[in-house]
Amino acid sequence: MVLDFLKKSTPAAPEAKASASAKLAVWGSSGRVVWSPRDVGSLTKNGFLGNPVGFRAVKVIAEAAAALPVICRDAERRYEAHPVLALLGRPNAGQTRADLLEAAFAQLMLSGNAYVEALMPEEGYPAELHVLRSDRMSLIPGADGWPKAYDYTVGARSHRYPAELICHIRNFHPQDDHHGLAPIQAAATAIDVHNSAARWSKALLDNAARPSGAIVYNGLEGSGTMSQDQFDRLQMELESHHQGARNAGRPMLLEGGLDWKPMGFSPSDMEFQKTKDAAARDIALAFGVPPMLLGIPGDATYANYAEANRAFYRLTVLPLAQKVWASMSYWLSGLTGDVVEVTPDLDGVPALSAEREAQWRRVSEAAFLTDAEKRRMLGLSEQPEE
Repeated sequence: MVLDFLKKSTPAAPEAKASASAKLAVWGSSGRVVWSPRDVGSLTKNGFLGNPVGFRAVKVIAEAAAALPVICRDAERRYEAHPVLALLGRPNAGQTRADLLEAAFAQLMLSGNAYVEALMPEEGYPAELHVLRSDRMSLIPGADGWPKAYDYTVGARSHRYPAELICHIRNFHPQDDHHGLAPIQAAATAIDVHNSAARWSKALLDNAARPSGAIVYNGLEGSGTMSQDQFDRLQMELESHHQGARNAGRPMLLEGGLDWKPMGFSPSDMEFQKTKDAAARDIALAFGVPPMLLGIPGDATYANYAEANRAFYRLTVLPLAQKVWASMSYWLSGLTGDVVEVTPDLDGVPALSAEREAQWRRVSEAAFLTDAEKRRMLGLSEQPEE
């Protein structure tokens, strides 16, 4: 027709290419390593809620640090009663001091950040303190790079806090200017290995704690090919009568031409438990908890439980607690204008009693020191309280 030139010509279909390795591409992906996501929510779910070693490590650190006795003092004296101590003793209507601090230390372990909110009246000391969930907080930097506000988001709703009302405690992170690095992030690979080992063990138990096997079909006159109906029927019978823990030990009845070939454990299977224990020790190492305290076998680093417990407090609990209390003391002093320092009371830590007793004895026997110098070395005010 005359107007045929107006019609759009249909382009020819592109040439289809086929690779000789196309059928092998699917099989090649079966051995690819799969890691869990590294965001705070996924790490908390996999490493704390779903892993006994990670759960216990976070729990024992948070509870031990929260239970430390504290002292409040300024440059001149140590206070037995102070508004800061009263605030910490009853931080809000629903929590005690231990509850508040346990939440703060746990958030620091799981996300690398802890956020404490101050509910301020018109003047005076904060009326309440609250620990906010780290995964719901986002930092708003100012023009100078320092935080100017924090947004707390729940679903579609968000609330903005001025920076001065939030005490942001964070671990050191070499690649982030505003957020900290959590121990659980460093332990993420070991957590994946440990969780995979647990799932493998569960699958083995579901298979009656026996390795897999194969059913070989010899067929008639050496023919090794089954019809589709025969294959479907065999697969259905295996799934319904020989899978799962409830079918453990049930004998298998095979028809003519079928033969069961069990597969034994390989040397790598026999070393599997050692791999799981090694992953558990790596998790404990990332958190700074001696494996002996978590019941992990095969660790003989410490001579006894008391030595491991003392190292745990010295190397993990006390540095963490001192970091948190230093941040909160500086923050509360800025809010109230009353410069005081809250620090752990080392004399009240049972795990360090032997060390403190030896230190008191050495200081008291030092004849070249004055009484004021001795008291200052022991963390006391120079003059006794009247």
